[in-house]
Amino acid sequence: MALGGADNLARSPELRTKLLWTLGLLCAYRIGVHIPVPGVDGGALAHFFESVAGTLFGLFDMFSGGGLRNVSVFALGIMPYISASIILQLLQVVSPELKRMAKEEGAAGRRKITQYTRYSTVLITIIQGFGIAVGLETMYSPGGVPVVLEPGWTFRIMTMLTLTAGTVLIMWLGEQITEKGIGNGISLIIFSGIVVGIPGALVKSFQLIKLGDMSLFIALALVILMVAVLIGVVFMERAQRRIPIQYAKRQVGRKMYGGQSTHLPLRVNTAGVIPPIFASSLLLFPATMANFDIADWLKTAASWFTPSSILYNVIFIALIFFFCFFYTAIIFDPKDVAENLKKAGGFIPGIRPGEKTQEYLDAVLSRLTLWGGVYISVISVLPMLLIAEFNVPFYFGGTSILILVGVAMDFMSQIESHLISRQYEGLMGKTRIKGRS
Repeated sequence: MALGGADNLARSPELRTKLLWTLGLLCAYRIGVHIPVPGVDGGALAHFFESVAGTLFGLFDMFSGGGLRNVSVFALGIMPYISASIILQLLQVVSPELKRMAKEEGAAGRRKITQYTRYSTVLITIIQGFGIAVGLETMYSPGGVPVVLEPGWTFRIMTMLTLTAGTVLIMWLGEQITEKGIGNGISLIIFSGIVVGIPGALVKSFQLIKLGDMSLFIALALVILMVAVLIGVVFMERAQRRIPIQYAKRQVGRKMYGGQSTHLPLRVNTAGVIPPIFASSLLLFPATMANFDIADWLKTAASWFTPSSILYNVIFIALIFFFCFFYTAIIFDPKDVAENLKKAGGFIPGIRPGEKTQEYLDAVLSRLTLWGGVYISVISVLPMLLIAEFNVPFYFGGTSILILVGVAMDFMSQIESHLISRQYEGLMGKTRIKGRS
């Protein structure tokens, strides 16, 4: 049955309304990306960004959907909100109060953590907005033209307030998409920012083929490689190890409960896109600092960490493995899972409940995380290889492809779930339940 067909969509006005809400709010976001902050020379800024390709500016520009390149009101994008969310998750490990709030207080606790995340987002945005304002004043195009027309405290305060208001508006748009639309709003905003760069990349590719800088054979080989990578990413993102769980039978009064079998799914890529984002941010920081007026020895050290160097890629892979294990340990605690299984009367066949179950889950998760690190490393290093060896004019792979595939799969699964729920409600509405008079 084709759940996502036009016929099913026509029969579900509620889903159609949700899709229109999502599309409309994403269009509003894309409009804001093209509204520049006052006081910035757009031409000088464009030349500056051409000279800083492969630094943190490029990474943040990808997440802001081109807003940082234009220094628009949405220049910071949703990155401050993501940073605040990650910080709150890390604090739950060291703060018993936050951990209790997240696990024991249920929906009320999650609402409090969401509120803390919003406040933290505003604080981070104020700091980053002021830093960007000061940084813009030190930027010059390769021709020596200053990026800021009239530097000073007026420009700094105005830029800081504008960027803060823009990030808060993006955060609100994301929450409205989640509430009234389809899918996770924050993820869809990042998704839309990455997708808008695809047409430009295709145009550049056709121009290279037309000029003879790229042969048709290499272009076809790249298309086949991209299709294979997409299939591989989809397979790995859905891959999981299912641990069988058996619940013991127990008698309550005259009734017998339990005895059913289920499974505990453990994903191969439990950490998601966090490892490549963190690893890229750490390694691109020296290259970013080298674009400012700093010591010559620091510029020399920063040149060692260009994305095309062997040292960069070796350290990059090592950091990816580190963050894969680190973040997986934060979001999945084998001890808690083993205790909850024991309290519910569940056990893994052949494994004793309690400490042995914890050790077994920890061993399985470690092996899965190892293969997940290998998978993310291959996907993350692939763009550097394609650009260096085949002169590919766009960035394919890495964090962007992981986000695109993950968000698209989540979006389609939510549409499918909505249509299944709609069909179920329709069947229930046609059924007449007769009761005793």
